[in-house]
Amino acid sequence: MKEEQIKKLLNFTIKENNVIKALKLPQEIFLPLLFSIRYGGDWSLKKNSKKLMSVKEKLTKYDENKKVGYTLELIYLFVNPTLISEIGKIYRMEKCSNNNERKLVERPYKVTIDGEYIIKATLDPKSMKIFLKHLKGPLSFTGSGAYGVSHEIEHLNHDKIKGIPFYDFEYVLEE
Repeated sequence: MKEEQIKKLLNFTIKENNVIKALKLPQEIFLPLLFSIRYGGDWSLKKNSKKLMSVKEKLTKYDENKKVGYTLELIYLFVNPTLISEIGKIYRMEKCSNNNERKLVERPYKVTIDGEYIIKATLDPKSMKIFLKHLKGPLSFTGSGAYGVSHEIEHLNHDKIKGIPFYDFEYVLEE
């Protein structure tokens, strides 16, 4: 990493810490959110008797006339998330950082979840800003957001993701 990049990263980290202090919450609560911002994806962990989870959704805005658009990333941070309901069943392949291979899993199509504290971070690539907002739950997610919630809740409650490994599949040559 070049010296200029290191300076920018340090400056960004200082600004992150200032935002965390302004929200008057313990720093460790923000780890999943910071991981989602920096590395992408959904994250969960247990820290100091708290369950912490971030779930990311994407929202693309596209102007058909100008043929240009952008994708917002909506990241939701939950402190001590509580799953209220699950609806539907979707069979899908997932890969988790804890496993080397993908697994066939069952996930709900829709979930409703609440938490002791919820923050929504909107990463806007057009303005290059990260907007933070405290939300009151419960919140509902469908599709990939619901899968992310279900996956991370499974980590928080059981550590390991249960599923059928990809090598139980069979290849079939079609004519």
